[in-house]
Amino acid sequence: MNFLTIGHRGVMGVEPENTLRSFTAAQEAGLDVIELDLHLSKDGVLVVMHDTDVDRTTDGTGPIADKTLAELRALDAGRGERIPVFEEVVDAVRTPLQAEIKDVRAARALAEVMNGRDLAGRVEVSSFHDEAIAEIARLVPGVRTALIAGRYGTDVVERAVGAGASTVCLDIRRLTLEIVEHARKADLRIIGWVVNTQDHLRLVRALGLDGATTDYPEIKRTGRFTA
Repeated sequence: MNFLTIGHRGVMGVEPENTLRSFTAAQEAGLDVIELDLHLSKDGVLVVMHDTDVDRTTDGTGPIADKTLAELRALDAGRGERIPVFEEVVDAVRTPLQAEIKDVRAARALAEVMNGRDLAGRVEVSSFHDEAIAEIARLVPGVRTALIAGRYGTDVVERAVGAGASTVCLDIRRLTLEIVEHARKADLRIIGWVVNTQDHLRLVRALGLDGATTDYPEIKRTGRFTA
């Protein structure tokens, strides 16, 4: 498999994260996959945001879960962008997606959309939470899943296998050759995050990873030539 370059919340290093503007820029830059984050609004709609509240990335305040879609739509998510819903991203770009979910409830809502629109072949679902991965796998036949971890040891491999994930997405600052070898023995694909410098890129290439999540589209271009 070719080395994958995954756009983190689109290309959040240069555009407002998790917006249609950012996702379109990621596609235009030729990134292989676009990563995004999902939360449920108060009225049960899958909206694309990373944090549990809107304070950091919009001109509003308060938890996403306390706001309806209409209330969320009224906010500025950067450069005049509005908070998108998941289906809008699916329609706006052709690039494969990696959708991160935060809990089992979101997994169920996402499963309904994926099954209704036959997205199992296009959308990989990721999470820090084993139970969310297991739930989406139960509900969406053939879906590919990835376990994300920031603090981990070799046990992350057993967790991924137990949840039925085929990929681990791991913080490169903690990644060791021992963990890589352990994951390979379990036939897991390994993605490193967040890769924003040439030093980081050289590290993921030296470890033989399958891909890198990045904030910057330039990593795609330079990654082709970095051994």
